[in-house]
Amino acid sequence: MVRAGPRLIALIALSLGACAAPSLERAERHYADFADAAGALDTIDSGVVQDVASRDRADWTRQYDASRVALERVLARNPAISSPEDERSLAAMRAYLDYRAPLTSADTPTCSQAPRTNLTPSELSAALYECFDSVALGLSFEGEDYDRLSIFGILEEESSPERRRAAFFAMSPLWRALNGDNEPSSPYRRLIAAQAPDMRRAIAESERSLGLAEGEGESWLIAALEAWAQGNDSELTAPWDFDFAHGAAARGLNQCAGDADSARVANARFFADLGAPIASLNVIEDVGLREGMSPVDFADFVNVGRTENGAWRPALSRVSVLLGDGGLGASAELAHEYGHVAHMAAMRTRAPLLWPDDTTTLVEAIADVTAWSIYTPAWQNKYLGCAASETDNLRARLAPMMLDIAWGLFELRLARDPSQDPNALWTQITHDYLAIAPHPELSWWAVRGQLVESPGYMINYALGAFVTADLRATIEQHIGAFDAGNPRWYAETSHGLFQYGGAPAPRDLLQSYLGRPVVPNALLDDLRARGNFAN
Repeated sequence: MVRAGPRLIALIALSLGACAAPSLERAERHYADFADAAGALDTIDSGVVQDVASRDRADWTRQYDASRVALERVLARNPAISSPEDERSLAAMRAYLDYRAPLTSADTPTCSQAPRTNLTPSELSAALYECFDSVALGLSFEGEDYDRLSIFGILEEESSPERRRAAFFAMSPLWRALNGDNEPSSPYRRLIAAQAPDMRRAIAESERSLGLAEGEGESWLIAALEAWAQGNDSELTAPWDFDFAHGAAARGLNQCAGDADSARVANARFFADLGAPIASLNVIEDVGLREGMSPVDFADFVNVGRTENGAWRPALSRVSVLLGDGGLGASAELAHEYGHVAHMAAMRTRAPLLWPDDTTTLVEAIADVTAWSIYTPAWQNKYLGCAASETDNLRARLAPMMLDIAWGLFELRLARDPSQDPNALWTQITHDYLAIAPHPELSWWAVRGQLVESPGYMINYALGAFVTADLRATIEQHIGAFDAGNPRWYAETSHGLFQYGGAPAPRDLLQSYLGRPVVPNALLDDLRARGNFAN
């Protein structure tokens, strides 16, 4: 028997370690290749471009297939981790692979197939989301075709209650496509029954990401809804009149807010004045209205930011926004998505930690930091040339936010008890807190694509509103006002927030930037101010 020397023992140990646990760095390289290919294919398939980085669909498909197999093999061998950040990276890669799992059927189900009871939850979700393409973009009103966003514009601006009511009911084909006649076997109710455990996990993750105890998020939502309710008039508002009742700012700005091009130009100037000119942020813009666009606005990576040959390769992102006829709401939506673009461009961290799932609430909150500026006289005077009053702007900003908070509470309670009647639950929430007249016979809640694409997602907007208010107040303390632009804004936010991506847990990043845990006070103060303006 020959005894091995110390050097040989060390080499053997290293070899065995490599076989047992491949490096996490290797897995992250495969992940970045896979994410690049997935983003490129999504972008090409959207129709906005025919190739990405001078590579066509076939080329990206080869990379997608090869990198997926390589990533799955490495992860199956459980790469060694040595820090909480490593653990977050590993979890993010596995979650992304699950997210990219193909549907069990060869073809994506269509909206007309949603009533089929043999669909898997993923297939049912895909079928219902397709309803937002096939139904929500082809609504009939007064003999003409309208998209969902254009109907919302009519509800906000039309002075005739009768015409508003007719426009509201023009969306009923979408409600029926998602929820049938609200029978227990409706497509939406079957989806919620199947997805309730995942919804509960998503909601709990949103709470944890902000450092909240389980159930604390619900108390924040209720506190906001109660603060809003204190400023309500005693008379109930019909569902088709809610947007109009809080839309005076948008109507008053019609003379200068203009069309979709005005929204685009105004936001381009705004972000340039913030030190983040959109044209310099390496983004593919799909803004306006074209056939084949996503029915839900978003921004996402096309190719992730990553280190190559010792240097940082900036991310390539894509922004998709249906601007419709333009107006104040369209400007705010574009400012939100441009906020995502600015965030992605500034990230400098490991590819799996650029935007992991547990950062979603913070990511949505950060994007609204710029979106809320649109509802200020300072922004409007500079970028539109006229302005609504502070009172009307506050109402215009808070009303859609309160609907998001109501949807967050709606999903939270459905996740807790998926056997509930969604119409009855929505009626109770909107009546008790938003002073909207009861109409339990209508599924008028079914107008958000997120409700079916990713059940449980609305909590990110709902809790994110508290974070946005807190962040805006802190940023202004650091650099001064920025609603009409401030060249220090991008340097401040990039250095203090954006560059880290999702490497730190969101609660830790917020603690570092705010100097304390996030608190609900700033948003509740806004809501109490609105109550002081009530008629």
